[in-house]
Amino acid sequence: MSDKIFDVQNVTLRFGGVVSLNDVSLHQNRGEILAVIGPNGAGKTSLFNSLTGVYQPQEGTITFLGRDAKPISIIGKKAHRVSAAGVARTFQASRMFSALTAFENVKIGAESHRGIGVLGAMLRGPATRRGEKTSDAKTEELLKFVGMTDKANVISASLSYGDRRRLEIARGLATDPQVLLLDEPAAGTNPSEKIQLTELIRKVRNEMGVSILLIEHDMKLVMSLAERLYVLNFGGVIAEGTPDEIRSNPAVIDAYLGSSTVETEERT
Repeated sequence: MSDKIFDVQNVTLRFGGVVSLNDVSLHQNRGEILAVIGPNGAGKTSLFNSLTGVYQPQEGTITFLGRDAKPISIIGKKAHRVSAAGVARTFQASRMFSALTAFENVKIGAESHRGIGVLGAMLRGPATRRGEKTSDAKTEELLKFVGMTDKANVISASLSYGDRRRLEIARGLATDPQVLLLDEPAAGTNPSEKIQLTELIRKVRNEMGVSILLIEHDMKLVMSLAERLYVLNFGGVIAEGTPDEIRSNPAVIDAYLGSSTVETEERT
């Protein structure tokens, strides 16, 4: 397990009589861009919620190897503990503080990670003020990294979808993660923004060394970005492999991609 950052074994998640994840086993290598795909209702978001401590599966194990490569059991940990261990995420629906500026949103991420919390960061108490210069510098650095220096003082509600996605990534990076989970980061973006987003995700991995775990329905983006993929259907893993292997897998084509999708990708 020395090269793994996540190791998931035989995880089952139930809500009453509904099985959301069924005996799921997968792993992510350190430094890898990994994608999880599948039709709506396949269990992708349930998997993300289990990896981040939001959901507690009834069976199986989830092991995270964080900053010092010491194994940490995720199941049973609260979400804020998982975040502190080095796991950050974005959401399919934007969770920005819409009335705050881009700068303030990222700074809250940095301050929250220092144990001050959202309220402390917003009220600017003594603990916040002591570390304010450091937080400001870090926030400026991250906004520059995602290409939003010129949007620092813009209210987040007025940003384009593409800018909001980049801002969410910056806020996630403010917590100094070892792995960043991206839940449909391209949702609502136009083709130009998708290209910029793809380049940014690669930059996060290549320049910051952060492993990327991605859920995304845009197959062109996924196949160009992911080094390896898992496919979920009805809560279970039906395939794992490289983009080329997934494209040609009959079970995946039948369950999700469809022959027309594969043909279209081959022509692009």
